[in-house]
Amino acid sequence: MKLGIINGWEEGHFEYVKSKGLDAVEFCVNHNYDSKEFLDKAEQIKGYSDKYGIPVGSMGRWGMERIDSEGNIIESALQADKNIIDAAKIIGCPVFNVGVNYTQSKSFFENCRIAIDYLSKLLDYAGGEVKIATYNCDWANFIYNDKAWSVIHTALPDLGIKYDASHCLSRRGDYLKELRDWGDRVYHVHIKGVLYIDGDGYDDAPAGLDQINWGAVMDILYTKDYNGMLSIEPHSSYWKGKKGQWGIDFTINYIRPFVMPEDYEFDGNPYMP
Repeated sequence: MKLGIINGWEEGHFEYVKSKGLDAVEFCVNHNYDSKEFLDKAEQIKGYSDKYGIPVGSMGRWGMERIDSEGNIIESALQADKNIIDAAKIIGCPVFNVGVNYTQSKSFFENCRIAIDYLSKLLDYAGGEVKIATYNCDWANFIYNDKAWSVIHTALPDLGIKYDASHCLSRRGDYLKELRDWGDRVYHVHIKGVLYIDGDGYDDAPAGLDQINWGAVMDILYTKDYNGMLSIEPHSSYWKGKKGQWGIDFTINYIRPFVMPEDYEFDGNPYMP
């Protein structure tokens, strides 16, 4: 696994990630960014990645409406996703995270059919060079739990999941059960803490200062042979400035011991249980 963080795509961002001793960076090229402008910068971004030895482990486009109110694909949205996939191919990024919004004029079954059609187009366009994953939050997306995965991911065996335990907790779900049942389809993982008090969300705290059982999460990822990126997502309105920087450092130091080194040597000791 590679421990990384969400950050931007200018040279200073790569320099920062390198200075933290992290292994990778993730981009959020969200609905408010021009996908064509991002694509035009792809060669330059690849140069920064190579210069600092920081691979781009994942990129995603959150918050974009991809389906109109009548259930039709929004062609400009499809093209935006294709632009990001093209950029990922140039940069060497292995995973692209997307969502598909729910259309109220259609039934759940029809929405699943529409989503399968849309995501099939992305999978075909990516051609196996970039893996496609649905993100498990509800920002312009309904494909975030077992109900939708059981239909859509069953129909599309190459479609993965970007998993964030905090989103499951926000819906009062069981994140360990979801990881147990769907962990073999996880292509990317967010490291974002969360704290609930008296049933209400209090803070998206730094991992290790929150209530997620990160040891159990990591156990399941290992048992599912996950070997992708663990991406730190600073997301708290409380942890800003000096305190926010310390929170990032705390998370790095907290999560790092869970990550087995790539050069870890196994001596094949016959007395090992």
